[in-house]
Amino acid sequence: MPFVQVLVSHIPATLLCFLITVIYAAVATAGLLIIRKIYPHHKAKLHNDIAGFIFATLGVIYAVLLAFTVVITWQDFDRANEVTSNEANCLASLYRDSSPFPPTLRAELKNELINYAKAIVDDEWPTMTIGQRSAKVQSSQEKLWLFYAGFQPENETQKIFLIESVKKMNQASELRRQRILFASSGVHPILYFVLIVGSLITLAFAMLFGTENLIPHLTMTILLAAMIAITIFTIVALDYPFTGTISIKSDVFSSVLTSLMK
Repeated sequence: MPFVQVLVSHIPATLLCFLITVIYAAVATAGLLIIRKIYPHHKAKLHNDIAGFIFATLGVIYAVLLAFTVVITWQDFDRANEVTSNEANCLASLYRDSSPFPPTLRAELKNELINYAKAIVDDEWPTMTIGQRSAKVQSSQEKLWLFYAGFQPENETQKIFLIESVKKMNQASELRRQRILFASSGVHPILYFVLIVGSLITLAFAMLFGTENLIPHLTMTILLAAMIAITIFTIVALDYPFTGTISIKSDVFSSVLTSLMK
């Protein structure tokens, strides 16, 4: 399991945000104090003009990189939520489309759909937190496929509904594969490397400005570090949509399951 997924699965979101912020604030504080001791402010002050120009350019580059990553992770999170909702709706449609089938087969199919939804909620959702699929859900899905493969329509109405049901089953299977993919894949580690190194470079430039008063300089640097830390936390928290405190819950499947069991 990727390191980021381990973090969000074992540490609550609030605590993780606090820890990342404290680490960045500590790095900013220690770094600034060390740099001011090695390179006094009256020497650094001589280069404030050129440092300001470079820092502005660097800040824009890093801000664009951060914003791009946040947007990508949020879009993936939103897409995963949409995929989950569509998959649950497919199950509800399959349940509804079983109405024209013979009573015995209809009852068997509805029971299998209920078991399938239960397996997703009770078994697959916990396994998705570690990026894995459920063997129980896979087995239940195969039973549904066997039902549709072995059913022989007795009239045109049943034939039409069988065709539509197979389409919905295919769609549900594809959406499940996408859901599991979202659960197991996140931002590439090299991008995290660039984000972290970029944040340290940005903070280092902020420390190299020459100011006579230490407290305002330290305050501004810590605030910059905190802003970067909160943004990186946002990326980490949204990276794996089904893992951690900030994650997609199984509520939509639970809701469908409740309606199926009525």
